[in-house]
Amino acid sequence: MVTINSQKLIGFVSEIFSRAGSSKAEADRIATYLTTANLTGHDSHGVIRVPKYVAWVQDGSIIPDQKIKIDVDTPSLAVIDGGFGYGQTVTPQAVKIGIEKCKANGVAVMTLKNSGHLGRVGDWAEMAAAEGLISIFFVNAAGSVLVAPYGGVGRKLSTAPYCVGIPRPGQGPVVLDFATSIVAEGKVMVASRGGKKLPKGALVDENGALTEDPHVLYGPYDAEGPRNHALGTGAIRAFGEHKGSGLALMCELLGGALTGNGATKTDRRFSNGMLAIFIDPKVVDPAHFFDGEVARYIAYFKDSKLAQGHEAVLIPGEPEAATRAERTKNGVPLTDETWNSIAATARSLGIGEDAIANATG
Repeated sequence: MVTINSQKLIGFVSEIFSRAGSSKAEADRIATYLTTANLTGHDSHGVIRVPKYVAWVQDGSIIPDQKIKIDVDTPSLAVIDGGFGYGQTVTPQAVKIGIEKCKANGVAVMTLKNSGHLGRVGDWAEMAAAEGLISIFFVNAAGSVLVAPYGGVGRKLSTAPYCVGIPRPGQGPVVLDFATSIVAEGKVMVASRGGKKLPKGALVDENGALTEDPHVLYGPYDAEGPRNHALGTGAIRAFGEHKGSGLALMCELLGGALTGNGATKTDRRFSNGMLAIFIDPKVVDPAHFFDGEVARYIAYFKDSKLAQGHEAVLIPGEPEAATRAERTKNGVPLTDETWNSIAATARSLGIGEDAIANATG
């Protein structure tokens, strides 16, 4: 493992994206969002993505410094086209519009299509919560067919994330953010690069046997080389049997079909689609019951007799907050294979050995 100070990591990753064609503002933004994912413990959505993002720019799948286009604009609805810009650039533009409409009208709906990989969806829930708003997100990844539905072994779904964010005055928000597969594809990538092993039975091979071997998803690969899920013959499994599979289907239909992004299918350009719903609790609840009831119920929820092997009942967002505090203080841990793949991308863009060594110094 290599452990890197978060600010050094942001600076190094920013230089990579600057060399790959982004403005400094965009490069800093992408680097900050990716590193923040690592800080919160979501390594699958962190800097491990750097080589793939750069490859997408180089093959024309992603367009740097893209501006969104608003196709439908009403007081409480925005239908937005991201134009295949970086998700870390077009998504905050789109979410800002949803927030502004919600604050003006009490509720708002925003759809986003043709976004590059928009990263950790919890970032956008936290953005809304910082403005005192509840948010709900249904997301799909068109062109990324990785997940088998309940009862099947063939790939039919994307990892189809779902997220809900609830603000809490004076405290961190409650943010539920998960892929509807047992693991996100990025966690398979992390495991393939020497990181945390996959949960038992997270994958299924073409014959229906359960496994944790990343080769099932990626086929053959070199330790520091690219991962190409098109070479694999197996799939990630949906979580929770029929329940997770059904929720994934809804993310495809709402985040994909309704937004115009398209539900996922093979042989098409990658893009994320998102349906976002924003609610202002101050408008819904003029008596101000909500905040107190959230506090009361969370305290009641956490005050449970503990099961064996557990030290506390946690709510969504608490593990991330603890990890963020620890990694901000002590640095971001990356496996050697992950760091070597990022360093190889940096070298390919003309970044010298001194800069690579300084990032880890």
